Amino acid sequence: MLTRLLALGVVIGVAGWWLLASDTGTPSEVAGGRAEPGATSGVPVASEPTPPVEPGSARLAVAPDPHPVEPGPARLAVTPDAPKGSQAGPGSTGAGTTPAPGTAAVAAAPANAVAPSALLLPVQGITAAQLQDTFTDARSEGRVHDAIDILAAEGTPVLAVADGTVEKLFDSERGGLTVYQFEPSGKYCYYYAHLQRYADGLAEKKTIKRGEVIGYVGHTGNASPDAPHLHFEIHRLGPEKQWWKGESLNPYPVLRGTQALP
Repeated sequence: MLTRLLALGVVIGVAGWWLLASDTGTPSEVAGGRAEPGATSGVPVASEPTPPVEPGSARLAVAPDPHPVEPGPARLAVTPDAPKGSQAGPGSTGAGTTPAPGTAAVAAAPANAVAPSALLLPVQGITAAQLQDTFTDARSEGRVHDAIDILAAEGTPVLAVADGTVEKLFDSERGGLTVYQFEPSGKYCYYYAHLQRYADGLAEKKTIKRGEVIGYVGHTGNASPDAPHLHFEIHRLGPEKQWWKGESLNPYPVLRGTQALP
């Protein structure tokens, strides 16, 4: 009986030793980094090895681009097209169109900044503020001036007030060297007098342009050498279109831009 009890104790002791040896092996396996899938053990799990970085390069955390650009052309910010209802068709004036965001609305300049009836000041460098209305001034022998005198230095260029044709070059006793210019429709004649000389190449029937030099300020004719000036007249021609005849119009308000040619 005693022998049996000793044998049973030995068996129990061997079994206990074997169980203790099995329990101590489990933590060592976990510490080695092997864990069963889905295990929730509190023991830290080794992470995957970090890939090596190329020498000289910095590894930055870059957020992915939500709108990646295709290789090649640069991406430009393009203003979206206006709604169909606001798009101007060919020949449209653009009224009612809303400017694109960030753009300033600029009023388009008119094609002709100067009204068709406006005349250029005929003496270079003289402004409208310098003009004096001498249209009704009295002259010798009971005459009326019927023109304005534009004072300027001797030799100052005289300019064509509008497009037209040189109808007559004339050297008169009172006017000295003169130019009669017809405008294209033949309705008006522009008269320039007391010129020092004509511009080179000026001739009768020659087409001239607005602003073209046609002569130079002088004191020929009955003008005083102490006051060189341009004597300028506007005539409204009759149906006969004669350069020496016509109704005199006051050039002063026309050249100042306060009145259009009638």
